[in-house]
Amino acid sequence: MGEIVGAALVSHVPPLVLPEEIRRSMNGGQDTSLVAGLHQLRAEKLAPLQADTVVVIDTHWFTTIEFIVASHDRRTGIYTSEELPRGMRQMPYDMPGDPELAVAWEATAADLDDSWITAIDDPYLPVHYPTINVLPFLQGDEKWLSAGVCQTADTQDFLRFGELLAKAIRTLDRRVVILASGGLSHRFWPLREFRDHEAADPDKHLRTPEAAAADRKVITHLLNGEHREVLEFVPEFQAHAPEGMFGHYLTMAGALGGADCVATGTQFGEYEAVGGTGQAHIWFDL
Repeated sequence: MGEIVGAALVSHVPPLVLPEEIRRSMNGGQDTSLVAGLHQLRAEKLAPLQADTVVVIDTHWFTTIEFIVASHDRRTGIYTSEELPRGMRQMPYDMPGDPELAVAWEATAADLDDSWITAIDDPYLPVHYPTINVLPFLQGDEKWLSAGVCQTADTQDFLRFGELLAKAIRTLDRRVVILASGGLSHRFWPLREFRDHEAADPDKHLRTPEAAAADRKVITHLLNGEHREVLEFVPEFQAHAPEGMFGHYLTMAGALGGADCVATGTQFGEYEAVGGTGQAHIWFDL
């Protein structure tokens, strides 16, 4: 029987893949701690687990009438972001997939009338940088499978999507790690102000003090394993526009037991601002 052996909330922000000299120029001569944080997370947590598959909940892959899971045998190519092609351009990627898990995940919803999951292996299906940007830091020999965030879903739907992932994993012989690839509060500075706020200090560069306080509240709960409290806070947190409606975290939480989850977090790198948004890497041992 398969099992989830680890999980993490990880940031995928574009500065991760910029040259170090550019990262430092944006941040007063200091590098972002998020780069070293991902390397440390891989070395100390992910690599020792020798997982079979990494499942990425990708906050830039928005679906509409169902949850979509990539079911390719392998995805290879060169990625240039339509959003930020100056900094994320011609990035090669090569991801062995896990179609068996994708199809099993789809099957868990086959007889349900309140959840819809489709596994897709179309070779022209786009990839997105919440998956691509973490590969240089976290990819090893595991299979990699991405899933989208349904824009018509609510908290209950995301939690159910995660529950069904856990159910699918149990039907297979798999050691799985879940990566919730996305940020915390997620409002950017207006264009004419943006370049004044590219540094990482959240007390100076997060979009609002209230958003920073909300992010810190969520992080504290996550580090303490208080997932029930995070779920209770989600309606209030939505006022600060968490990335992807916080669907990346909610899906991961659903797979880990929802409100009953008490997995404590370990933070890698600092809590930082990126363009006004809140970012952190937090690993959960299971």
